[in-house]
Amino acid sequence: MKIKITFLSLLFAFWHYASVSAKHPKRVVMIALDGVSVAGFKQAKTPNLDALLAKGSVSESTRVVMPSVTLPNWTSHLTGSGPEQHGVVNNDWLLNKFILPGVAKDEDGYYPSVFTILKHEDANVKTAFYYNWLNLIYPYNSKYFDEVSYLKNDAYTENYDKAYEFIAANKNNPSVVFLYSVHTDHAGHAHKWMSPEYIRSIEEADVQIGIFLEKLKKADLYKSTTFMFLSDHGGIEYGHGGVTVEEMLVPWGIVGPGIKAGHTITDPNNTVNTASTILHIFNIKQPKAWVGQPAYSVFKSSF
Repeated sequence: MKIKITFLSLLFAFWHYASVSAKHPKRVVMIALDGVSVAGFKQAKTPNLDALLAKGSVSESTRVVMPSVTLPNWTSHLTGSGPEQHGVVNNDWLLNKFILPGVAKDEDGYYPSVFTILKHEDANVKTAFYYNWLNLIYPYNSKYFDEVSYLKNDAYTENYDKAYEFIAANKNNPSVVFLYSVHTDHAGHAHKWMSPEYIRSIEEADVQIGIFLEKLKKADLYKSTTFMFLSDHGGIEYGHGGVTVEEMLVPWGIVGPGIKAGHTITDPNNTVNTASTILHIFNIKQPKAWVGQPAYSVFKSSF
């Protein structure tokens, strides 16, 4: 009798999982703030991010790749690889201007990103890239984006609105959205890391994140979304690029269907694991050139 009940319970759980999956296509939203150190994130008052991350898994010891500067690290987040593989070793990288070639290339000469792999595997996946630092998009093949929005002069709130509209318009499709702002990094450079102005920049972003999340809740798009909170490096004094703890450690969080709630990630974690974790969510095998691995400890068991 116990075996029969267990089997029926498993059967019901599988049916429920399948029906929920069919109703809610997989959706990942990366909330990306440049230059947010662990100390800065702890000190800033971020009630919206705190409430979100409390429902998921969080690391306060994720290491970034070297050098601890912007373009190599965001490229690592989105390609499952370090600079040794993707070749983006500084902030000046261009497709026709590089020092170290990538170990793999797509048909147009770009190192394969998570967007490229997703589109190759499923043309129905919708992708969007929102940013406000011009160089950020250079390492990616733009033909694999369904929507791109660049804002000048550290503007970013309009991109949060655009991201919501994109998600709502594509609610019946699987999707991956990269939602980024550089204003936090610029506050550190202009006023010093851990200055009141730097802390305020993180708090200001939290307000916009809260508005964005509330819109998703009202549209019944929140619970079916996997959110990732990411940064690329910390800072010390007025800069970064070195190997201090302040520069090399960042917060990293993930929340959503199938993710453990209230979980502290204790396994070693690195920015290269972000794209690998996304492909794992979509049940897609990563390229051989990638060195990242999914953050397996954040996932619940199948049933």
